[in-house]
Amino acid sequence: MPKTAREKLIEQSKKLPRIVQIPKKMEKRFGKGKMLIPRPLDIDAIIRKVKKGRLITQEKIREILAKKFKVKVTCPITTGIFVRICAEAAEEDKKSGKKRITPWWRVVKADGNLNPKFPGFPKLQSDYLKKEGFTILPSENKKPSKVKDFERYLWKGEIN
Repeated sequence: MPKTAREKLIEQSKKLPRIVQIPKKMEKRFGKGKMLIPRPLDIDAIIRKVKKGRLITQEKIREILAKKFKVKVTCPITTGIFVRICAEAAEEDKKSGKKRITPWWRVVKADGNLNPKFPGFPKLQSDYLKKEGFTILPSENKKPSKVKDFERYLWKGEIN
């Protein structure tokens, strides 16, 4: 039987976080130094802090974690994977009757686009955001839909 997203979230969190040297193939983008491989539950905790009416990007999540762990950068690949797993786990929680779930729909791309890797893309994220009062611009030129004026709603909060 395949693992649920919640099981993946917990299982991966037991193995992480881990701090490693920035891999050679990533040095051109990030430079030399230390990189965090984050815990999925740390990512989930950040997303849960984003209140209704606010948005956050994966880049901001990575920045918060890098600062918290005193490293140069947080791995963008694992962060993206774990954000998706957080979204899937939240939807599992909702289906099981939980009322308070991780508000994964508030995570947008750096350009305000909706995330094509999220559950029910693009309708589900779009529906959740519309319920919170956001305007969703239709997709254009094969790009995903986008939150109108998303920059105004970006969360600037810090995590301790």
